[in-house]
Amino acid sequence: MQFAAVDDQGSCKRHWVRRVGVGLMAGSALVVAGSNLRLWMVSSGHRFGLASAPTVPVVIVPGAKVGPNGAPMAYLRGRLDIAIELLRTGKAHEILVSGDAAGTSGDEIAAMTKYLADHGVDPALVRSDGEGLSTRATCERAKTLFGIDRAIIVTQYQHLPRAVALCRAAGIDADGVTAYCDCRRTTKVRNNIREWLAAPKAVAALIPSLL
Repeated sequence: MQFAAVDDQGSCKRHWVRRVGVGLMAGSALVVAGSNLRLWMVSSGHRFGLASAPTVPVVIVPGAKVGPNGAPMAYLRGRLDIAIELLRTGKAHEILVSGDAAGTSGDEIAAMTKYLADHGVDPALVRSDGEGLSTRATCERAKTLFGIDRAIIVTQYQHLPRAVALCRAAGIDADGVTAYCDCRRTTKVRNNIREWLAAPKAVAALIPSLL
C-alpha cells in the first residue's frame, strides 16, 4: 500500500508538471501571436509595394548578412535593389544604409555602399550608420543622429511590420516598402520564424509610444 501511495504521488506530480508545461506553451504562443497582430495593426496603412510607394526624402536600408566575398547576400540585395529603384524613380532623394560595420558575416556598411556605387548610385546620395545593430537601433539612430523625420524603410515582407512600427515609435513618419528575396524556401521559413519570435520584444519597445 505504501508503494502504491508513492506511485500515486509521483503520477500526480508528473501530471501537474505536464499541465504547467502545456499552460506555459499555450501562454507563450498567445503572446507571440498577439504581438505579431499588434505589429500588423500599428503598421497598417504604412506598408506598400514599389509601385504604390509614397515620395519621401530618405529611404532606409537595414543591414543583413554579407557573403564570404564581402558582397550582399540575397536578403540584402533585395533591399538594396528596391532602394535603388526608389531613388531612380524620384520617390526618394537619398539612402541611409544602417547595419553592423563589424558584423559576424562581414562589414555590412562596406558591402552596401559598394553595391550601391557599382549600380550607379552617386556616393554623395548615400549616408551610412555602422552601428545600426538592430532594427530598433537603426530607427532610433536615424532619428537622433541623422535627424530623419520622414522616410521609407525597405525590407522583406515578414520583417516589414516590425520595422515600420519601430521606426514610427522612434518618431519617424515611416512607411515601408516590401523588398524581394531570391531565397531558398528554408531561408524564408527560418526568417519567418525569427520574425514571429522577435515580435514580443518589439511590442515591449513600443509601449511608451502607445501610452
